[in-house]
Amino acid sequence: MIKEIKKYIEPIEIFELIKDEPHSFILESSLYHDEYGRYSIIASNPFEVVKYSNDPECIDKFRTIMNKYSFASNNDTKSLLPFNGGAVGYLSYDLGRYIEKIENKTIVDMEVPDLYFGLYDWAYVVDHKERKLYLVSVDLDKDKEEKLIVEKEELILNHTPAEKLIPVDEEVQLKSNFNKQEYIDSIEKVRQYIRSGDIYQANLTQRFEGETKRSAFDIYSELREVGPTIFGGLLNFEDVQVISNSPERFIKVENRKIQTRPIKGTRPRGDNPEQDEFFKTELSNSEKDKAELLMIVDLERNDLGRVSEIGSVKVPELFKIEAYANVYHLVATIESEIDKDKDIYEVIKATFPGGSITGAPKIRAMEVIEELEPTRRNVYTGSIGYIGFDGLADLNIAIRTIVKKDDRITFQVGGGITWDSNPEDEYMETLHKAKSIMKTLRGYIQDDTSK
Repeated sequence: MIKEIKKYIEPIEIFELIKDEPHSFILESSLYHDEYGRYSIIASNPFEVVKYSNDPECIDKFRTIMNKYSFASNNDTKSLLPFNGGAVGYLSYDLGRYIEKIENKTIVDMEVPDLYFGLYDWAYVVDHKERKLYLVSVDLDKDKEEKLIVEKEELILNHTPAEKLIPVDEEVQLKSNFNKQEYIDSIEKVRQYIRSGDIYQANLTQRFEGETKRSAFDIYSELREVGPTIFGGLLNFEDVQVISNSPERFIKVENRKIQTRPIKGTRPRGDNPEQDEFFKTELSNSEKDKAELLMIVDLERNDLGRVSEIGSVKVPELFKIEAYANVYHLVATIESEIDKDKDIYEVIKATFPGGSITGAPKIRAMEVIEELEPTRRNVYTGSIGYIGFDGLADLNIAIRTIVKKDDRITFQVGGGITWDSNPEDEYMETLHKAKSIMKTLRGYIQDDTSK
């Protein structure tokens, strides 16, 4: 059932009303865009929670559970809203080690599930373009559904704006799992692997961690203001909270069509219009960044080809410049049609983790990452989003993402390393990408690792 609520309030205000309920979440496009950032989704109290750790068969087990509740979308539903009930949560990067059989070498210093989803039979869906708010529900229990509709609609109709949050005056001391020289040395090791023909590129990252008393909601509320983005959100889950400010789509599935949008190439935003235009033009003319993106486009075309109708894989956009709060990105769009014998779970197994955050060729690049990065990535560079009971799905790449467990927080930043990479520039790029999170946390780097 889909019901329009005759009152519009912003997604973050809706989420604030239910944020303390079990397994609440918001998947939000705080940077509104008619095509990629039109909708936001908010819900809580899933009727079932699914989580797995260290289980190579967890995707197939997840499919079995989801199939119990699946239903076919009618045309009206498809044309109206992207989410009509389903699973919301994350796939951790470390799930990829079971899909691609990567040897374990990194340290596990934060225990979180590899796959963690709530199954929701209701949600608020916000249409930013039309400025409309909908309540969707799945008729799993008729009496429950009728009561829920009344309750959730009244919550909105009775809402009065709260005072805006005052950011907590707390600085977070951050420590990297590399110092600057170690990171630069690791970049050189990647370049040597490229020189020897092992790989064409690898995505190398550094992780920052610290402690904070601030709530995940407080951090997310400020982060979305500092750096609005398209594929952001907060999973306020029981075991872990995931705060994402991602600009990158991993996989969208709709009407048997697949879309992925890899990002490769970054420049900072300028302090004035002239400087801003300089960085934009520099990225647009960068042969190194274009070559890096083209390698990943080829990798992802091949990944999609494994689960797509023959001849259906297309690249409608290549080398598109997109602007975000702190950076410009170089983006491509790859699309295909799913093979009639495949489903979203087969798509995930064929494409996960996303090539833009591994490198090429994927398996060897993942092995290099496992060798050079000291600690497990867990949720970072995995994927956050939804898989609907109707077969619709949209999952991001979990970059610009904070993982919070109790008072401990971690976030990672990195970039694609090629033979042409300048180690100093690559290191500085990680700091540009961290700018929104650093500003939100008022973070400072312990032990002066920036020197």
